Amino acid sequence: MTQPQPEALSVVIEREIAYPPEKIWRALTQSEMIAEWLMKNDFQPEVGRHFRLSGDWGGVDCEVLSLDPHQSLSYTWNHPNSDPAFDLRSVVTFTLTPTDNGTHLRVEQVGFGPEQKQAFHGARAGWTQHLANLEKAVVRAEG
Repeated sequence: MTQPQPEALSVVIEREIAYPPEKIWRALTQSEMIAEWLMKNDFQPEVGRHFRLSGDWGGVDCEVLSLDPHQSLSYTWNHPNSDPAFDLRSVVTFTLTPTDNGTHLRVEQVGFGPEQKQAFHGARAGWTQHLANLEKAVVRAEG
């Protein structure tokens, strides 16, 4: 009899942004804007589309899982590694909810195993910084 696997951990970061969902959506789905706040990429907003996010440290392999324009976007976030502590197979979901003052943006990355504490904490810090950068990118685009 196999032991049940512990629940996967997830990172959730939420942020209020003083722009409507349509403007946030552009930052999430236009390759040149994604490069401003996240990483270089070859993203295209098509379900099933494989793309890569690349940074100075390497990159992640992704696939668009779902798109609901101006409401939600979900894609895989895979960083293969022979060391289980760094072999990350996860899913990132962005959810946009209109508010009286703009948009409530929720980002969830799920799939961290219990041995991936470093990746989990890195993602929490990383998404906090990425969302601050996303907001700045939206402001610049409106400039």
